[in-house]
Amino acid sequence: MPTAPTVTVSSSIPPRTKRDSPLAGTLYLVATPIGNLEDITLRALRVLKACDRIACEDTRHSRKLLAHFEISRPLVSFHAHNAHARTGELVAALQAGRDIALITDAGMPGVSDPGAELVAACRAENLPVSVIPGPSALTAALALAGCTDPRFVFEGFLPTTSRRRERLVALAREERPVVLFEAPHRLLRTLADLSVHLGAERPVAICRELTKIHEQVWRGGLSAAIAYFETTLPRGEFTLVLEGAPPQVPELPTREQLQASLEAMIASGLSRSEASRQLAAQTGLPRKEIYRLSLTLEADGGSK
Repeated sequence: MPTAPTVTVSSSIPPRTKRDSPLAGTLYLVATPIGNLEDITLRALRVLKACDRIACEDTRHSRKLLAHFEISRPLVSFHAHNAHARTGELVAALQAGRDIALITDAGMPGVSDPGAELVAACRAENLPVSVIPGPSALTAALALAGCTDPRFVFEGFLPTTSRRRERLVALAREERPVVLFEAPHRLLRTLADLSVHLGAERPVAICRELTKIHEQVWRGGLSAAIAYFETTLPRGEFTLVLEGAPPQVPELPTREQLQASLEAMIASGLSRSEASRQLAAQTGLPRKEIYRLSLTLEADGGSK
């Protein structure tokens, strides 16, 4: 009976390129599972085993993940509340030749999670940064939602401050699918706000506990979503995929408005032809149609 193939995970980090400083360490942005531990990549395991230290959002959470894969490396906390103070320390370690892996509780560092500030600091100091891609709630939710539009907008978490209404107003006009993250205790408030600004019947796919045992995708309108989660206690982390707004058809100017615009443009010195061309570009109407209308105006000194 054939034996199962074995997988060997090397403990070495790839050699640096000639462009990198021979003394500087590398910052590795390592994606970690968003629920199912089997989703971690072989490359992520190799880097985590070999780096000099691991900066993580929550040392207690990350210690469990690393223990599962029998990885024992020094940990240092790096989260939203200490990122500014910790960045200098990590940059100094990189400059001293230490390789550092940055991980968060789930997914990719720097995407709605700590990391962007550290990457910017490394770039400013010409320190090498490498990404180790992997699990993502963003792409997983988009795939499950079945969006036919290849474009999308990622909003992360909506602001909880005064800018919240401003973002909601902008999203109401967004024609591309919109992806949001939300915590369970704020889900109903967010659904209610979305319903007010985007419309009660705007379709949404609500993904919960992605890649975990209780993974769920709820689909329907925003008003129905509110009714469902008012009777079903929200649990776990949520990713929302909202259908984009219907394309807005611009309101065409009336004949009288076009005539007034033409008269003003011709009076300013433009020829009928040039005025018609510019007005066609502004309104999207055929130039020939506007030019014919210009010929009905009283002679106003404009030439053909």
